[in-house]
Amino acid sequence: MAVTKEITRLEKSNVKLSITVPKDDIRAQYQDMVREYAKNLQLPGFRKGKVPQEVLERKYADALKQEALGRIVESALQDYFKEENLPRSERPLPYSTPELQDEPKLDFEQDLQFSVVYDVLPEVKIGKWNGLNVEYPYTEISGDDINRELEQIRERNAVVMDRDDSASAQKGDVVTIDYKIFDENGEELPKLQRADFVFTIGSNTNFYQFDDDVVGMKRGETKDFEKQFPDDFFEPTLAGKKRKVQITLSVLKEKKLPELDDDLAQDVDEKFKTLDDLKNSIKERLNKQIEWKQRDVKLQEVLKKIMENTPVVLPESMIRAEIEGRWRRLAQYYNTDAEKMIQMMTSGEGHEEREKEWRQTAEKALHSRLIIETLIEDQKIEVTDEDVENEFKRIADENKVEVDEVKKNYKEQDLFYLKEDIKEQRIVDKLFAENTLKPGKKENYLDFVSDNG
Repeated sequence: MAVTKEITRLEKSNVKLSITVPKDDIRAQYQDMVREYAKNLQLPGFRKGKVPQEVLERKYADALKQEALGRIVESALQDYFKEENLPRSERPLPYSTPELQDEPKLDFEQDLQFSVVYDVLPEVKIGKWNGLNVEYPYTEISGDDINRELEQIRERNAVVMDRDDSASAQKGDVVTIDYKIFDENGEELPKLQRADFVFTIGSNTNFYQFDDDVVGMKRGETKDFEKQFPDDFFEPTLAGKKRKVQITLSVLKEKKLPELDDDLAQDVDEKFKTLDDLKNSIKERLNKQIEWKQRDVKLQEVLKKIMENTPVVLPESMIRAEIEGRWRRLAQYYNTDAEKMIQMMTSGEGHEEREKEWRQTAEKALHSRLIIETLIEDQKIEVTDEDVENEFKRIADENKVEVDEVKKNYKEQDLFYLKEDIKEQRIVDKLFAENTLKPGKKENYLDFVSDNG
């Protein structure tokens, strides 16, 4: 199709694509479509495939023109977007559907002109990225960190047994409850009820924070009470509200924790002979975790400096896609339906504050990602087959397996992502080498390794 195209840059990484289709091409495509219908359509008084085109056009003129218009527009856009050498700055983002502007009209005596608007990858012009002075937070393993890990091991190896019928629930007990929550009119909220919910009192692993409310209850007991939910509560319909709650305790068990000794170490893994062996293994694992986290922390601090010198205008569709992706990951973490989680979390009271917080995090992540990708391109970072082989060997050594076993897990698509990972590691190494990094504030281990991004 002999079309002419023009790109106009708009605000917020939008572009306007204007296309002109010559009238001769319009007429040809229209006639092709009509002939196609004439061959397959059957009308009263005519055999199938024998309907004269003029009859077809007279009877369905408006519908035929409308369908032809849709086909011509779609064909012109497909031809444009499938061009192999189309710049990234003109290609629509996967989650940005081109929107037709000012519904065009089909006139066989004039060229067809139409425009679509869509989001594109933002233009990124890297500012100063090397020669920077960067401080980063750091941490070190303490005895408290190792003791906390040991207590978690004791919890995992605890024996859980029923308490007698006269016993009252206390901190550390494992309970099974049914709960219901009621609205301000005393009507039960079906979506906010659950049966056979199991948790350990005091572990803070239940969403609705029923720990203190369950303490003192006995097996088979039902308890009604008023609960004040905090203003920042995750469920918008309850945030800042006082609501009636009903709990029935059906199962009450206690944990018997094992002694912290050599026997426990041997139960954890036969390679441990003494408790000190287990402690040393924990310390080694935590230090490895710090090593990986430290690299990420350093990178984030370097990127903060570069972002100050590299403003980026993010399109709304890009931000929304990032936010919704985070809700889906959160839903997966809590083993619930993604759409329900998104609907619940992005509606109701408190929505604006929550949305603002997520938006800021999403914008920061996208800004950082675009800087990394642009630096990889600007610095012409490439990956050879030898680089891939060396990465296979590194992965094999780290996991104590054979290289061939690692290769079996990589299909062609996985290899693409592996190469992209290698490129990213290369640019990160370059950022570390060409900037001055020094340790700054010391943090405790838990704060340091927690993911607040």
